[in-house]
Amino acid sequence: MDNREKQLPIMEAFYTIQGEGKYMGTPSYFIRLAACDVGCPFCDVKESWEIEENQWQSINHILSKIPINVHTVVVTGGEPLMHHLDELCKALAKRNIRAHIETSGSFQPSGNWDWFTLSPKKRKLPLEKSWKLANELKVVISRTNDFKFAQESAKKVTENCLLYLQPEWDRKEQVMPLIVEFVKKNPQWKISIQTHKYMDIP
Repeated sequence: MDNREKQLPIMEAFYTIQGEGKYMGTPSYFIRLAACDVGCPFCDVKESWEIEENQWQSINHILSKIPINVHTVVVTGGEPLMHHLDELCKALAKRNIRAHIETSGSFQPSGNWDWFTLSPKKRKLPLEKSWKLANELKVVISRTNDFKFAQESAKKVTENCLLYLQPEWDRKEQVMPLIVEFVKKNPQWKISIQTHKYMDIP
């Protein structure tokens, strides 16, 4: 295996509380990988889109920074599936750490995940395999036509996949009333809120 395959570009890593989706409120160690070509206009971590040469770290070094009491690691980005993640998942499994991922699903999946959060984007749709792997579908709502995209996306995941609508943070006041009414009429959906921003934590 090439040495670069045993490394990943770490934009940042930190221990915090998961703020979204099913595991909201769960202590989690986040590993944010650099690189993304999806380019969502509402992305709140645009600095993760490019890779700096000094960001590459070995899997062993990444693991050495995880506190011993951590039970869940969330791999996010950027777009994490731009990288080969089998070795990272194997290393986490050896430490009995749950491996979660948050992804647009637009690249070929790698790694063995305990929880696969799929957040599809219109500008670069998920691959077929990502739809099937999703444990949780999270669609960001910023305008009314996003509800149609959410319904179309829900048809592509498995019947056991949890369905969440999440307001774009900067438009939450405008879209939240629409989301509430939609969920009341379509109770298979739940609302996900970025609670970490209300708690003022990473």
